[in-house]
This record gives sequence, structure tokens and C-alpha cells, in this order.
Amino acid sequence: MDKAPQSRALLVFSLLYGGLVCISGVLGAKQVALGPLAVEAGIFGFLLLVVIGSAIAELWGRSTADWIVRVGFIPLLVSMALIQLVLALPADPNMYPPLKEAFPIVTGQSGRMMLAGLISYGTSQTLNVLIFSKLASGRGKLVWLRAMIASVASQIIDTLLFISISFYGERPIMELMLGQMLAKVVLSIVLVPFLVTAFVWLGRRLDARG
Repeated sequence: MDKAPQSRALLVFSLLYGGLVCISGVLGAKQVALGPLAVEAGIFGFLLLVVIGSAIAELWGRSTADWIVRVGFIPLLVSMALIQLVLALPADPNMYPPLKEAFPIVTGQSGRMMLAGLISYGTSQTLNVLIFSKLASGRGKLVWLRAMIASVASQIIDTLLFISISFYGERPIMELMLGQMLAKVVLSIVLVPFLVTAFVWLGRRLDARG
């Protein structure tokens, strides 16, 4: 890694990253309306993953950010395994009936969708770190712009992979894919510049107090 990870900020960012990897897939069970745009709610978690990955690359270097992305597979795989275990176990007969019916719908995913999630996560997050780092002519310069460009590109690839692997051959995917891409591009442009600036500032602030 570029620097020894003796950092309070890196610990905080890593813990947050691992939690977001797990919860983002669950949030994706709901679609939200943002004006004319319809988007799966998991995008908010994945955008934060992009932001944290870019902030880590800015503060501690690309190799550290790549390592965080790879380690992110661990909580993702563990959470997937635990969900399957809980789904396989019999429900308490006295469990609240609406919750009993809704739980498998909200948390259950086909094997195809789980594979799509793993591939799209690894590819898009690695691509985000790569583009963000390659655009740097020097750390501290145009962080917000580099993060925005990297987020737009990585979210387009994420959508292409996830939708294609999950639904190709089962339903028409072009309209779904274009709608998701548009929503993710707009959110990347609107939110990422502010968020990455805040996370880089927070990282420096936490370590300055260390």
C-alpha cells in the first residue's frame, strides 16, 4: 500500500464501506421516484461506496483503495450466505404475518442476481478507483471533478453488467437499462462532487486530531 494504514480516518471509512456493501443490496428492493426518474434505492449506498473509494484513493493512494474494494467482497459474501441461511430456517409460527411474507421478497435474490451483484460490484468499484487515480495530475487538484467523471463511468458499467446478467433473456432490458443509467448519471453529477469533497475533508480532519 502507498502508506501504512495508521489512520483513524481509514478505519472509519473502511467500517462504513463494509456496512454499505451489505446494506446497498437490501435497499435495492425498493424503487424510488426522483421527479421523473425511477431508480432502485440501492444506488444511494453504491454512490457512497464510489465516494469513499475515491476519497481513500485521494488520501492514501490507489493501491489502498483497490485493497478496500477487494476486501469488500468479504462482508458482501458473508451477508449473502447469512441471508440464505436465515431464509432456509423455518419461521416462528407466531411471527407477524405481513413481515413473514415480506421478508423473503425483500431479502431473497436468485443465484443469477447474486452473481450479477458480485461481478458488477467488483468491476465498477475497481473501475472507479482506476479512473479517479488516472485523472490525477497531482493530489488535491479537482478532486470533485475526477470523482464525478469516475462515478459516471463506473455507474454506467455497473448498470450494463447488473441488468444484462440479471435479466437478459427473461425480460426486455433496454428501457430498464437506459432509465437506470440516466438516474445514476444525474445523481453522480449532482451528489458526488459535494460528497467526495466532504469525505476528503473529513478524512484529513480525523487524522489531524489523531
